[in-house]
Amino acid sequence: MLVNNGLSFKSDKIRPKINIVVLMITRNLSYLIFFFFGLAGCVTAPSIAPEKPPVPGMPGIYHRVEKGQTLWSISRAYQVEIEELTSINRIQDAASIEVGQSIFVPHRQKKIPLPASYVDEDFIWPLRGKIIAPFGATCANMINKGINIKPYGSSEVIASRKGRVVFRADNFGVFGKTIIIDHGGGLATVYAGNSSIFVNAGDQVEKGAAIGKIESSGQRESGYLHFEIRKSHLAQNPSFYLSN
Repeated sequence: MLVNNGLSFKSDKIRPKINIVVLMITRNLSYLIFFFFGLAGCVTAPSIAPEKPPVPGMPGIYHRVEKGQTLWSISRAYQVEIEELTSINRIQDAASIEVGQSIFVPHRQKKIPLPASYVDEDFIWPLRGKIIAPFGATCANMINKGINIKPYGSSEVIASRKGRVVFRADNFGVFGKTIIIDHGGGLATVYAGNSSIFVNAGDQVEKGAAIGKIESSGQRESGYLHFEIRKSHLAQNPSFYLSN
């Protein structure tokens, strides 16, 4: 028996990564979702050269982080890609973002106060618990494409942001009961490993609405939620989008 990241399997033949392409058609609209899942939301780690530091004298301003702000809300306000902010500021761990910290925003000349609506539209944690596998955690030469959250006992899973349920599966391979919500603008969230699901494909859900539940014990021995945020089908670090 093979045990990998809290999941038990009867055969070791599933070691190769699983490539899954899901094509959903809803009301004459084609919604194409690319998922290149490996075990526990992992894929083979690519070889990527580190980003170069910004050129000395690069124009820009410093934004001071306020309570409730995230890298995503800051990037939206200044219309700068979140990847550019993390690269220039050499941010790898979103937990290092603190109130009062200065974030360099390139090629901007004026500080912008973030409207309350930006914070209201931020993503929220799908459940409260302990992160047992952060984004990018390596496992057998593979990296985690989301975060794995183990709740403190049984807990409801809530929608991280307002959107439409575009996928619901009661047995999505090693991921078990899985939900995918489309939030528009190329953003989607994935909730895998639910013990039960409360929504169906096509449902409109509000931010904070209960969509599933994680039991402290059950068929899925790991008892954790695998959560992903995707932008244009590419996995993002959820910690950059979630407020501490």
